[in-house]
Amino acid sequence: MTIPSLRTMIRELIAIPSVSCVSPQLDQSNRSIIEKLATWCESLGFNCEILSIPDHPDKYNLLATLGTGEGGLVLAGHTDTVPYNFEHWTSDPFYLTEKNNRLYGLGVADMKAFFALALTAAARFQAKQFRHPLIILATADEETNMSGAKALVQLGRPKARYAIIGEPTNLQPIRMHKGILMEAIRLRGQSGHSSDPTLGNSALEGMYQVLGTLLQWRQELQANHQNPLFKVPFPTLNLGHIHGGDNPNRICAECELHIDLRPLPGMQLAELRQILRDRIAKVLENSQLEINIFPLFEGIEAMETAAEAELVKTAERLTQHTAQSVAFGTEAPYLQALDIQTIVLGPGDIAQAHQPDEFIALDRLQIMVDLLTQFIKRFNISY
Repeated sequence: MTIPSLRTMIRELIAIPSVSCVSPQLDQSNRSIIEKLATWCESLGFNCEILSIPDHPDKYNLLATLGTGEGGLVLAGHTDTVPYNFEHWTSDPFYLTEKNNRLYGLGVADMKAFFALALTAAARFQAKQFRHPLIILATADEETNMSGAKALVQLGRPKARYAIIGEPTNLQPIRMHKGILMEAIRLRGQSGHSSDPTLGNSALEGMYQVLGTLLQWRQELQANHQNPLFKVPFPTLNLGHIHGGDNPNRICAECELHIDLRPLPGMQLAELRQILRDRIAKVLENSQLEINIFPLFEGIEAMETAAEAELVKTAERLTQHTAQSVAFGTEAPYLQALDIQTIVLGPGDIAQAHQPDEFIALDRLQIMVDLLTQFIKRFNISY
């Protein structure tokens, strides 16, 4: 049996809406795209498992395995896209459009095309050639809450030795990325008439103190944590959103701040959260303000695969690029939690991700197929 052409597979994947969004009215199931991928995988002889995700109705992962035995290589990606603004696209985001030596469509770079590339490479082999299994992994909700990746960690699967995540990296291997921590800080005081400060307790003034300690913490983090392999070589802390009060003649009773912290590898989210809580508690210890600090989402740990790791060295040799680092997060930490040596490597450009008129360059498609073919030879047949 055969699979459709590379272009046909990309076109059919783009045509299937699979938006994940924190707003329920925009969030969609990924079942149709998972079933489409499973059909193609089965045509190549893969054993396919469609796994529902607990507590996330109509969300699914796909584990497709070709061959048997221990170890092997995982070619991994997420099936969801971010929402879109139709009016800002110059073509239909769900119709694969070719122009200017590019393919345009929602998710074509981030990262639906990777599945078509992986299957095209896999079609060059038969299971009987493999000493170790080849696994195609497709997940849900990477763009929102990582529910698909988390469910895999809970299952303890896949069991493999190496993994390539096909996120957009301009065909350059990535062995490190920063983590993501997004927290809300909510203060509650007492409202009162502005003419007499003793009538209330200003949450807004308390937040002023919080802002000061956060900016001081940012300076300390950046002074004490440096990694020159990153474009921005220190952790970043962004004050992204603040809201408080309702009228100038009323003492502000409630104020809320949202922050984004991007730690370097080696910095643990749990430890950073505790430091955040301790600093805020200390600066407000005599304020009599009620403090509530909570995550806006669970967060993503930073990721690092050793420079001397076999997968990294192989990727550098095949791509002729030294492994790099990026600031955006991926599902790599979850695969690493399963003791899988992981890199990120894909043909798209992160500058196109989450943008109207998202595209992938045509001349990168065959290069990526050939790269994946070499990885399969190395890690499914040779090692």
